[in-house]
Amino acid sequence: MAAKRIFGLLTVLMVFLSACGNSESVGQSENEEAIEGTVTVSAAASLTDAMNDIAKIFMEKHPEVQLDYNFGGSGALQQQIMQGAPVDLFFSASESHFQTVVEEGYIDEEDTVDLLANELILIAPRDKDTVASFDELNRAEQIAIGNPESVPAGEYSVEAFESMGLMEELEDSFVYTEDVRAVLTYVETGNVDAGLVYRTDAETSEHIEIVDAAPGDTHDPIIYPVGLINDPENPAAAQAFYNFIQSEEALEVFENYGFVIQ
Repeated sequence: MAAKRIFGLLTVLMVFLSACGNSESVGQSENEEAIEGTVTVSAAASLTDAMNDIAKIFMEKHPEVQLDYNFGGSGALQQQIMQGAPVDLFFSASESHFQTVVEEGYIDEEDTVDLLANELILIAPRDKDTVASFDELNRAEQIAIGNPESVPAGEYSVEAFESMGLMEELEDSFVYTEDVRAVLTYVETGNVDAGLVYRTDAETSEHIEIVDAAPGDTHDPIIYPVGLINDPENPAAAQAFYNFIQSEEALEVFENYGFVIQ
């Protein structure tokens, strides 16, 4: 009688454990199935190198997720989002452009974070010594800056020139570009005598010299907010990547490229 009772208890226990295992397996399977699909990220051009490295790490962890990046000037990216471009995350180099997207209802405030900060730097071609500081910019025939209407680095540049009393003297020398990486290219190739980029851009190139830094009080703080667009196509995958770029592992990548963590 005791043997039958023990056998019965063992049978019940085995069924219970099997059910728990199956439940866990189903839960994991459902979770794995959810973390898949394509996530489209519109990100400031100055984030290109760091974000490409982060994508490799993330997709190793989530091989069923494809990250599609759209890099450009934050103002242009803002306009694309408001015109209906398919985007899951917006990572801006401009608080004002980002806030417009939030105010227009494309991103909820609770799904945003101010993640990074940067610095505005004056650069010159490595083989030229025309300009060695902001005080010598009047010697430059051409100065590349981002278009201030759509490129935050260009907007910060104009603020800095106006604050330093240089705008009127230098304005005729400006060569406007579609994003901050184009400024870097113009300077690297020697097509201009100087340009203004972020420190993180300048540190990626061996063909330029960092000749000066704009004082922080001459322009608005350079902050990078990021947020989830409402109703992403693949919500679980978008949320997973949004969480990952705030992780210690991703933040270390940003720091390696010279960004300041907020």
